[in-house]
Amino acid sequence: MAPKNSSSSLPTKFRFMFLLFSFLIGTASAQLSSTFYATTCPSALSTIKSAVAAAVAKEKRMGASLLRLHFHDCFVNGCDASILLDDTATFTGEKTANPNVNSVRGFEVIDTIKSQLESSCAGVVSCADILAVAARDSVVALGGSTWTVQLGRRDSTTASLSTANTDIPAPTSSLSQLIQSFSNKGFTAKELVALSGSHTIGQARCTNFRTRIYNETNIDSSYASSLQGNCPSAGGDNTLSPLDVTSPTSFDNAYFKNLQSQKGLLHSDQQLFNNGSTDSQVTAYSSNLQTFKTDFANAMIKMGNLSPLTGSSGQIRTNCRKVN
Repeated sequence: MAPKNSSSSLPTKFRFMFLLFSFLIGTASAQLSSTFYATTCPSALSTIKSAVAAAVAKEKRMGASLLRLHFHDCFVNGCDASILLDDTATFTGEKTANPNVNSVRGFEVIDTIKSQLESSCAGVVSCADILAVAARDSVVALGGSTWTVQLGRRDSTTASLSTANTDIPAPTSSLSQLIQSFSNKGFTAKELVALSGSHTIGQARCTNFRTRIYNETNIDSSYASSLQGNCPSAGGDNTLSPLDVTSPTSFDNAYFKNLQSQKGLLHSDQQLFNNGSTDSQVTAYSSNLQTFKTDFANAMIKMGNLSPLTGSSGQIRTNCRKVN
């Protein structure tokens, strides 16, 4: 005679199989797709591209700002457009977090794109996807390589000020802190270096590099002196200097060459080439532009896949600044 519990275990097995099957289906449906809007909003990509091109043509710095928006969004609970949410009487978003306050910008460009898309295909294209595509198009507009953006993210209904304060790497970070911050998001040290190459465009505020140019020794003296003329030892917190002193509006590999000459603007920049474990990767990128561009594009695809909301999670915000 079979054990008494043999037949009673069948429903449990079937339940397990059903749960496993449901999980696999859910996982499959949660994958992003490059053709997500092909039928629901076929003009989505061209609309975003045109708006980004116009914004960057008007102000080169905007390309770096839009790229940074995507990065600061994805590093806080995934690529869910939480960074775009304004504060309300009952809600505090991420815009006033230390890495973002008086620093992140480009919100008006995203608003313009969203408005255009709502006119052509209302309620279809997420703010999170707009950020991902705008980041890619900004890089391309400034001379970088393109990549295929995976689409289908949905927008969060919440944000996290505290996570923004803890998870976005600070400009004062050491190499070990940078490696840990990126490792926490699933990135290798090599990908950290590749993504840091985004600092080949854009500018930083005096308050973020003042300590470096007055107190650090691993900086070219003439470079430090030139920066001090624009960033006094007291005051002038918001005066700007280019992250890449050589070609600040071209997406190239000059950033890495600058690091080799001790001309990294931020403390965290120079940490990548300071007799540490990432020196060889900086050297590799400084001597091979195409390798950098390829690795950067692949790392950006990976970043765009950080914990996206898909399926029925989240929502498609009508206004990127507030929940529906």
